[in-house]
Amino acid sequence: MDESGGSGQPRSGTDEATERHGEQRASSGPAAGATRSGPERPEHPTGPTPPTAAPGTSEAAPSPDRPHDPTDSAHEAATHSDPSSGTEDGAEVPGASPGQAEAPAGSGSPDEAGPSAQDAPHGPSAGAHPHPEPEHPRTLAHSGTGTGKAQPPRRGREPGGGLLMGRPFGVPVYVAPSWFLVAALITWVFGGQLDRVLPELGALRYLVSLFFAVAFYASVLVHELAHTVAALRFKLPVRRIQLQFFGGVSEIEKEAETPGREFVLSFVGPLLSLVLSGLFYLAMLAVEPGTVPGVLLAGLMISNLIVAAFNLLPGLPLDGGRMLRAVVWKITGRPMSGTIAAAWVGRALAVSVLIGLPLLTQSGVLGATQDHVGGMDTVTDALLAAILAAIIWTGAGNSLRMARLREHLPELRARSLTRRAVPVETSTPLSEALRRANEAGARALVVVDADGEPLSLVREAAIVGVPEHRRPWVAVSGLAQDLTDGMRVSAELAGEALLDTLRATPATEYLVVEDSGEIYGVLSAADVERAFVKAMARPS
Repeated sequence: MDESGGSGQPRSGTDEATERHGEQRASSGPAAGATRSGPERPEHPTGPTPPTAAPGTSEAAPSPDRPHDPTDSAHEAATHSDPSSGTEDGAEVPGASPGQAEAPAGSGSPDEAGPSAQDAPHGPSAGAHPHPEPEHPRTLAHSGTGTGKAQPPRRGREPGGGLLMGRPFGVPVYVAPSWFLVAALITWVFGGQLDRVLPELGALRYLVSLFFAVAFYASVLVHELAHTVAALRFKLPVRRIQLQFFGGVSEIEKEAETPGREFVLSFVGPLLSLVLSGLFYLAMLAVEPGTVPGVLLAGLMISNLIVAAFNLLPGLPLDGGRMLRAVVWKITGRPMSGTIAAAWVGRALAVSVLIGLPLLTQSGVLGATQDHVGGMDTVTDALLAAILAAIIWTGAGNSLRMARLREHLPELRARSLTRRAVPVETSTPLSEALRRANEAGARALVVVDADGEPLSLVREAAIVGVPEHRRPWVAVSGLAQDLTDGMRVSAELAGEALLDTLRATPATEYLVVEDSGEIYGVLSAADVERAFVKAMARPS
């Protein structure tokens, strides 16, 4: 099944400030430990698990591929990630580190200019640009005591998800631990059916069944590789492919730019499954029926046909749902309209599976005879239908959430979220720096050299960790984090580009500069996270 996406929801680990003995404390900006994700990360979950009945028998019905949610993230960003896994589709904002505290910021007017000339060191003033302040204004001078230690920013996690099997086309392929469970289940059930078709096999039937399980998931991998190759062809990054309990998923980290590309990206997976089904059929004609090769080829033909047919159902999070989304997007010109239509069709499909699958099995439409329909079979069919319905329903809901995320991402603008900053020299005492910041209505400190060139940013958590009576004897340089190239961000960044920049270099604060190189202010990851959560809370 095809899914695409960007980042997952941000972790809202930032706590509001609490007052202690007249001093304000606030949680620090999160250490940017972002994962993957972006806007809705469309993953291409591959359809149902294969029927566990041998050809000619009436056993198990298919199970859809389990969708993956990105973010882990945060997860959902504009990436093709499996909606049912609750992740990773969507833009991920650096998450808050529990051990960090956010230093209170200046309460001055946002329109005030920077510090007065006699207080500011030589060089460009970071507070010279009038720009709106983010919410929760606080006064730097009133920082309370804290833990005394600031946790370093966490690095983004590498994509994991099980046993690494290889990197075709440079994309890591993982086998989740749940795959071994379903492989054992297929081996056991399919082996029981082989006993009816080929009783002479004896115990070897389970070895044949295990080979069938591995061959089926190899077909699922081909399905996912089709999505991956198409995504790479359209220059869309693919985070990983994961084979799991209900099939496979391709985590594509960007959304297709046009409805045509979205349609192609979604269709290639089922198309490859249909091609594989045809190839297995042709191979089956060349062998004797009723033999081990004949039974295996027939089972793989039917399984791939079921995978293709199931994924072509027109509801999210299935490939057919993404194709429907592309069609509505093309007609209306709005991706959101396509997502809403395909998601509600997906929910209707979930209800239909929940009610219809057990009824079809009982009626014999799926090939079961009354002799083989018993109490345990009825319970199994009902449980399978409930699992499939839950996956489809959850995936459709996640797709709606990810679409809303993508719609609100442009509201995140570095310029509007940036805090006014005051430049101070390395030897400036903390108390003096805080006094200048409060006079200027600033909420951040930038350490500069004698020529006014920025060297480092004073960490909010470090300010909180210094008791007030010690601040006259503590130089700001001892509380600052050296600037790296990744910590300099353009004031023009917005939306997914801004989040991608922050994820590339995890930190709690970033220096925001104009295109000319002039200092505009300081951007706190905590402010970005709060704005992200606030945007997501607004209705579309």
